[in-house]
Amino acid sequence: MNVLIVVGVVIIVLIVCAISMYNGLVKLRNNRETAFANIDVQLKQRFDLVPQLVAAVKGYATHEKEVLEKVTAARSAAMNATTVDEKVAADKALTGALSGLKVSLEAYPELKANQNFLQLQNELADIENKLSATRRFFNSATRELNNACEVFPSNIIAGMFGFKRAAMYEATESRESLNKAPEVKF
Repeated sequence: MNVLIVVGVVIIVLIVCAISMYNGLVKLRNNRETAFANIDVQLKQRFDLVPQLVAAVKGYATHEKEVLEKVTAARSAAMNATTVDEKVAADKALTGALSGLKVSLEAYPELKANQNFLQLQNELADIENKLSATRRFFNSATRELNNACEVFPSNIIAGMFGFKRAAMYEATESRESLNKAPEVKF
């Protein structure tokens, strides 16, 4: 009789541990999804700001038409991305296009003095800084989920319920250039 009680208690403890690990994995997955939703919010703000910035520059930089078209195309592609991987790739393309938007300030003294342009430029820098922070948070949440999916004994529960290692938000550029906002010179 005592053996049955001990076995029953051990089984109950194992079930409670398994439930706890499963719930922990669900929380980590949801935390990662929330982190990416935060990136989406910043990207949406960036997408809304880019056309205003392009419009402010167009009148001053008619010979930079190709660069402006690349920025506009990259923004459009980013807005149409649906999966996490597509959004990451589109965000990288837009970041590259924005960093290519370089015009000499001396050539456009009116633009330099344009308060609307300066405000847009400051907003873009702020959004880029926020994006950098949200990307770091996303990678932190991804790391926590990946650790839980790979360490014993939660890896057993993760395997049983289909939790898998998730991709980090990685840059194609150097790590140094990722942590600073794209430089937009006019």
